[in-house]
Amino acid sequence: MSLARVIASWSAKREIVERRVLPARAARHADWPDWLDGRVRATLAARGIERPFSHQAEAWAALRAGRDVVVATPTASGKSLCYHVPVLDALARDPAARALYLYPTKALARDQIEDVRALAGGIADARIGVAVFDGDTPADERRAVRGRAHIVATNPDMLHSGILPHHDRWAGFLAGLRYLVVDELHTYRGVFGSQVANVLRRLRRVAGFHGAAPRLVAASATIANPGELAAGVLGGAQPPLVVSESGAPSGERVFLVYNPPVVDSALGVRASYLKCAERVARDLAAAGVKTLVFARTRQAVEILVRYLRDHGAAHARGYRAGYLPDRRREVERSLRAGEAPCVVATSALELGIDIGGLDAVVIAGWPGSRAATWQRAGRAGRRGAPSAVVLVVSSEPLDQYVAAEPEYLFGRSPEHARVDPDNLAILLPHIKCAAFELPFAQEESFGPLGADALRAALALLAERGVLHEDRGRFHWIGESYPASQVALRGPLDQNFVVIERATGTVIAEVDRPDAPLYLHPSAIYQLEGRTFQVARLDWEARKAYVDAVDSDHYTDAIDYRKVRVLEVLGEAAAAAWGEVHVSWKVVGFKKIKYHTHENIGYGEVALPEQEMQTRAAWFEAQEGTPPDVALGAAYALHHVAALLLMCDPHDLARVVEDGRRIYLYDKYPGGTGLCERLFEERAQVAARARALVAACACVDGCPSCIGAGRRGKLAVAELLAAFEQAFGGTASALAS
Repeated sequence: MSLARVIASWSAKREIVERRVLPARAARHADWPDWLDGRVRATLAARGIERPFSHQAEAWAALRAGRDVVVATPTASGKSLCYHVPVLDALARDPAARALYLYPTKALARDQIEDVRALAGGIADARIGVAVFDGDTPADERRAVRGRAHIVATNPDMLHSGILPHHDRWAGFLAGLRYLVVDELHTYRGVFGSQVANVLRRLRRVAGFHGAAPRLVAASATIANPGELAAGVLGGAQPPLVVSESGAPSGERVFLVYNPPVVDSALGVRASYLKCAERVARDLAAAGVKTLVFARTRQAVEILVRYLRDHGAAHARGYRAGYLPDRRREVERSLRAGEAPCVVATSALELGIDIGGLDAVVIAGWPGSRAATWQRAGRAGRRGAPSAVVLVVSSEPLDQYVAAEPEYLFGRSPEHARVDPDNLAILLPHIKCAAFELPFAQEESFGPLGADALRAALALLAERGVLHEDRGRFHWIGESYPASQVALRGPLDQNFVVIERATGTVIAEVDRPDAPLYLHPSAIYQLEGRTFQVARLDWEARKAYVDAVDSDHYTDAIDYRKVRVLEVLGEAAAAAWGEVHVSWKVVGFKKIKYHTHENIGYGEVALPEQEMQTRAAWFEAQEGTPPDVALGAAYALHHVAALLLMCDPHDLARVVEDGRRIYLYDKYPGGTGLCERLFEERAQVAARARALVAACACVDGCPSCIGAGRRGKLAVAELLAAFEQAFGGTASALAS
C-alpha cells in the first residue's frame, strides 16, 4: 500500500479534524560564482550538484562582500553548502586559513563533520584537515587537531572551557581564523543562548588578539526573527544579512491534525493520544512507509516502541537522550540504510543529524511551539517525494486549542526566539572568564559595557581579589579557573549510569534531575521494548542497578513540591513575583498497565530532597476557595501562560500552597525572565484562561480545561474572572 492509499484510508475518520495540502515547490537555481575555485566546483559536480540553489548563491555573495549571514530556510534545503562552499574555497586557496564550526551537541558535530570531511577530501591538490575537538577527543589527538586541522568542529561548552582559556595553544589556528560557522542557531535561545552569545564575544576578542576577524555565518530553522536572534548571539559590528527565501525543491506534503475520539462525553475524556499515535505509525509502517515518530518525553518514546513491537512492528527503534552513543549511532545508521521502518524519538532528532529520506512524520503531542512543529515536520520528504505529517494532539489545553483553531499553526509565523546576553547575572561571569584569557586594557569595552562601565565592573572584581590593576590594565590573579564555574546549560551534575546486575554492563545514562523520576527503587526502566526493574539506587555513586524483567506495566513517579518566598520583587492586587526557594522529592509511584493505562498499584519511595532557587509569579485566591478549584485554575493558567510566553509548558511548573496561593515558577535555577513577564501580563493570562475554561465543551471539567479528574468548571471560571478583575482586566482583554 502506498503513502497515498494510507492517507486515503484515513479520510473517513472523524478524528482527522484538519487536512492541509502543502503544494510541491520547484527548484530555483543560480549560476556558479566566477570567484569559486575550480577544484571546489569539480568536487561538488562529482557529488551530483550541477548548479547551486538561489539562496546558496545569495549567501555566498553576501559573505564575499564582507557581510555576516544567517540562513533561515526550511529543513533539507541545503543550508550546509551555504557555508561549506566559501570555507572550502578559502582553504583551497590559502593553506594558513582556518574555520571553526560550532554545533549545539557533540553528537551533531560528529555526524555533520563526516560530510565536510568527504567534501574536503575530494578537492584535488589541497590537503585540508578536518577534525572534531570535544570532550571525547583523546588527549594524544588534541595537539594534532590544534596544529594541523583546518576545519575544527566543536560545541559551545568545549569552546567555553576547553579552547578559549587555552587560546595560547591555539595561536596558529586562531591567527588564521577566517570563518566561524554556527549551526542550528535556533537552539541558542533563552539562558543557554545568552551564555553562548558571551562565549562568542570572548572568541572575537581572543581572535582579534591573534590578528583575525572571522566572518560569521549561521544556519537556523525557520523562526520569526532569525536576524534579531543572530545579531544577539553572534554580535558583530553590523546586523547579519538574513537569507530566508529557499530555492530548494520540495515535494507535496499532506499535513493532518488527528484529535483522539472522546470516550466519555460526560467527563470529556479522550482516548490516549499515545495509543492513537501508535496506531497511525503502525498503519504507515505496515504499508512500508518509512516513518519517524516524535514523542514529547523519554518515557513516551519507550511506551510507543513497546506498543509498536507488541503489534507487529518488530523492527521499531527508539532514540532519545540517555542511550549510550553506540546505540544512538546504530539507530542513525539503521535509518540511513532503510533498515528501521519506524523510529520513535524525542526532540534529539529535530536537529540536522543525517538520517536519510523519510516518507512520513508522526508528531505525538503538540511540541510546544509552531517552530518546533515545522522543524519536526521538515524531517519528512527530504528527497522531494510526496510526504505526510500527522500531528496527534493530546487532551492538554494547548493541544486542544490547536485542534480547534488550526490557523494558530497554519496561519501564523513561527515564534520568536530571544536572548538577553546583557543580563548582568550572565554577563559578569563571562567578564571574569575574558579577564583570565587576556588582561583588559584601559579603553576596552565588552558587549554593552563601554570603557567606563567596564572599568567600574573590573574595579569591583579587583576589590574582590580576583583581578589586579597594573598601569590601567586588569590582570587575572584569582586562584580558581573561572570557566569551570560557569555552566552554559545550567547546573551540571554527573549523570547516573544504569547497570544491569547480571552482566555488570552499563546499558544507559540518566541525567541527575530525572534520576529520582526514573531510577527510584522498584521503578521500571524501559529501553527499546525491554523492561528492567531498579533493584538498588546508589545516590552518592550515581549508579542504578537493574534486573531484566518481563513487566506488564511501567511506573510513573509521584513527587511533592513546596515553594518558599525569599524576596518579593513586584507586587500588585492579588499577585506578586520574586525570588523563591523550591524543594521537591519523589515520595511514591504508580504502576500503569501497558495498553489499558489502568492504575494497578502504588509504591512508596524514600529519596533525598532536591532544591533550587529560582523566580516565580503567584496569585492569591479568595479565602474559602476550595483547593480543587485552585488546582483547576492553576492548570488553566499554566497552559495559557506557556502559550502567551511562547515557551514550552515544561519550562514552567505550578504549585498550589495552602489551598489558595497559585505559584508558577521558572524551572531553570535563577530564572530566565518568564515569571516577570507573566506578572506583567497577568490580566491577559487570567482572561485567556477564563476563556479557555468557558469555551470548553465538557460538562463540568476535563483534561482540556481544568485537568483530569477534577470537577467544578464553573467555580474555576469564576475564580479566573475574579483574578482578571483584580488584575485590571476588561472584556476587551478577554475578546483579544
